[in-house]
Amino acid sequence: MTERSQMLGQAGERIASEYLEKQGWEIVDRNIRRPEGEIDIVAIKDDTTAFVEVKLRTSRRMGAAVQQISPAKGARLRALAEAYWADHQELPENLRIDLIAIELTVGGDVGQLNHVEDAIEG
Repeated sequence: MTERSQMLGQAGERIASEYLEKQGWEIVDRNIRRPEGEIDIVAIKDDTTAFVEVKLRTSRRMGAAVQQISPAKGARLRALAEAYWADHQELPENLRIDLIAIELTVGGDVGQLNHVEDAIEG
């Protein structure tokens, strides 16, 4: 991963975390690395634990950010969520995987932010 990609990823996670907190979510964990892969954000609200995949794009050259979860990535995220929750059963057991898709303007500001709840079924 290039330094620029890493910086953009960190910026996306910061923007997403701030957004979630404004919506009443409590951020429990960020940037979790496990043998199954990586979880960007774990957040809880009421009786739900959300595992949040953050996608940030500076252009649509590779498609819109909201279109960036493949079936294989979805399967990995489901496995990650289940494995993480198995180690943290104090968290609410109503699990879901959300997507926060962020598209930046040419100037680097947030042009669009979409929060897709239950982005991956199963």
